[in-house]
Amino acid sequence: MPVDYSGTWDIVSNVNFEGYMVALGIDFATRKIASMLKPQKVIKQDGDCFTIKTFTTFKNYESLFKIGEEVKEVTKGMDNRSCLTVVNWKNDKLVCVQKGEKKNRGWTHWIHGDELHLELTCEDQVCKQIYKRAL
Repeated sequence: MPVDYSGTWDIVSNVNFEGYMVALGIDFATRKIASMLKPQKVIKQDGDCFTIKTFTTFKNYESLFKIGEEVKEVTKGMDNRSCLTVVNWKNDKLVCVQKGEKKNRGWTHWIHGDELHLELTCEDQVCKQIYKRAL
């Protein structure tokens, strides 16, 4: 049985977010605002169905998916691009591949102890974020 990702998670580390946003083509002003934010993720998992909500004081983003099902997604709240998105299990990791205008785009989530790790990739950039479970 895969790990349960359900819970509320607060960001504690955000490495190379600027480089990732540049690769996405996000404008300078939005990057400066986004770099100051402290996102919180709320994840609800029901078997292979997920809802991941990301909350900030600037923009919120919601992602709904079922493992193995490809969906057309518009990345509202990020770079507003359309892509085909599929998330699969790789052992206890959630691995997302987003096919579209940008190459090598996607993310990987995994849990280690009381930390939720997230690696965001776009082209040659990798952003590494760590979240702690909220009490």
